[in-house]
Amino acid sequence: MHKWRRLGIEQKLASQCECIACATGYKIRAKLFFPAAGRGPTVRAMEQISVTTPVTQAIERVRQVLFNPFDLGKWFVIGFCAWLAGLGEQRGGGSGGHFNTNSNHGSDIHQQFEHARSYVLENLAWIVPLTLFIVVLVLVLVIFFTWLNSRGKFMFLYCVALNRAEIAEPWNRFEAQANSLFWFRLALWAISLVFTLPLVVFMIIIALSMFRNDAWNFAGILLLGALFMASCVIGFFFFLIRKFTIDFVVPIMYLRGNRCLEAWREFRRLLRSNLGNFVLYLLFQLVIALVTTVMVLVIMVVCCPVCCFLMIPYVGTVLLLPIIMFKRAYSLHYLAQYGPSYNVFPSSPAAP
Repeated sequence: MHKWRRLGIEQKLASQCECIACATGYKIRAKLFFPAAGRGPTVRAMEQISVTTPVTQAIERVRQVLFNPFDLGKWFVIGFCAWLAGLGEQRGGGSGGHFNTNSNHGSDIHQQFEHARSYVLENLAWIVPLTLFIVVLVLVLVIFFTWLNSRGKFMFLYCVALNRAEIAEPWNRFEAQANSLFWFRLALWAISLVFTLPLVVFMIIIALSMFRNDAWNFAGILLLGALFMASCVIGFFFFLIRKFTIDFVVPIMYLRGNRCLEAWREFRRLLRSNLGNFVLYLLFQLVIALVTTVMVLVIMVVCCPVCCFLMIPYVGTVLLLPIIMFKRAYSLHYLAQYGPSYNVFPSSPAAP
């Protein structure tokens, strides 16, 4: 009798030890895969973060700012801030190239290349100074547009967040933050060139060498493909930094009044704790880009005369202001889900 009782006690102890081991193993796995597991939440729970809820919120924000009531003067003022925020980032459409299908065209490529090379070598005296002048001019314009663009980011955010059509106030209030953003973006651009430019130059050298000698081979093509993939990976990495900077770091700078690196350190902690949510955010950005692109194309097809006005930089921004504001408001409403400290919108709507 005592033997059976002792056996039952041992089975219960073994069962309890097994349960404790399973629970301990689960906690260890949770800490390995989810760094925030086991700690007190600093933001809202992951299941409360949605990529679809901000869509309706952003649409409502566009309605409040631009259509309640409709004010054309307000459109032009906010449109100017939006134009500054996108200065130098617009991608103009290019016309399709003409492809000559004549069989003699391929045989003349080498002759045309050699003729162009000899022409350049014979006129280096004026081609080199002209090239240097163009490069310096482009660099100056890029730097100037980046500076204006950095100011415009805070001006447009100010208009969207507070429902105000102002230029001077956000221009002056966020001067320090905009300058910090400008230097960060300039440094990021320079670092990206350091990584990508040598790869591009190397690709051009290899391609020209094989083209001149008509020696296309598998090893050379494979090397070109590897260099191209490496440049794409590096470019995508810097694209993510820029995307997160504009969508989330700028609002944090707007709220805290701090510098770009300080805001990035805060956002990096948020990103580390909610990596899956932000990956889903990036994927949903593809859906938004597809939908907005289709909407613009439909407008251009239905209203053909509008196409001419869309090509005018500032006027085109004003016409597309609801779509541009929706994109800005969407990222702001998404960030606000992580707690009141990340909400740029006031508790009560500001008067226009």
